[in-house]
Amino acid sequence: MAKNLKLKDGFSGELQINIPRDIVIHQLRKKQFLGNLFITHIGYFPKAKFHYRERSHGCPDNILIYCVDGKGHYQTETAGYTLLPEHFFILPAGKFHMFQADIRDPWSIYWVHFSGDMLKAFNHLINVEDFIAPTKITKDNGIIEQWSNIYSALSAGFSVQHLTYATFCFYKLLAFFICPVDLVPPVIKKDPISASIAYMKTNIDAALSVQELAGQQQLSNSHYMMLFKSKTGTSPIDYFIRLKIQYACQLLKQSDLKIGEISAKLGYDDVFYFSRLFKKITGNAPSFYRNKIEMKRP
Repeated sequence: MAKNLKLKDGFSGELQINIPRDIVIHQLRKKQFLGNLFITHIGYFPKAKFHYRERSHGCPDNILIYCVDGKGHYQTETAGYTLLPEHFFILPAGKFHMFQADIRDPWSIYWVHFSGDMLKAFNHLINVEDFIAPTKITKDNGIIEQWSNIYSALSAGFSVQHLTYATFCFYKLLAFFICPVDLVPPVIKKDPISASIAYMKTNIDAALSVQELAGQQQLSNSHYMMLFKSKTGTSPIDYFIRLKIQYACQLLKQSDLKIGEISAKLGYDDVFYFSRLFKKITGNAPSFYRNKIEMKRP
């Protein structure tokens, strides 16, 4: 007798959200972008023993069912199929279908009903008939993660914000099934000169040598100097000195530190040497530079 049971839902551990019809009509269909393609029902049925649905005239929505465990069977107008784990199918709207969980090994499925003003265009774009038969898909944690994002958003309410978020997530969910691609992370080439400049900035108070800078990037002195000059137009030490003077200018503008204190912050124990170097690069002595800044302030 149990074998004759046919259950629509009510499975232990199931998750299910049915978006109210008035929300579909007033919040989704009437929104210019949201109305294109949107979710009407979403659910997860684990070990759905005796699960059975039959619609002689089909459903007004497309139905996507993704099996993660067990198996199930379904019938369309033209053929019968068995759905296995890591397979999915899409049933187009308005077509007869019947599906049920296997008696001995009932399926666990994630499913989504979706509709919209552009549903026919969507079906034409993807050639939906190609997805009526079971389609194998590489297991990807992103699928369940994206489904969960949709479910969480709709669980929180049906505001325009929640519906919009769920819709955007749904587009990404569809991409996993309709147009899966192997994404190769971009190879970020190491730029030793940019890394070297960053090292200079974090060691602005040090007395760095070419040998130390080249060694830090695991390059020979000559190769390092060639690369550095090619990228910056100057030598590493000249560049480092100019970074120091640039920092000195900031301190002269933004702090009340004495010239000797600024000199020490840059690693120069001899304040007179620092002052000569500052004037050589900027054209002004540090004190004169600060006075000019003060005069320009309102």
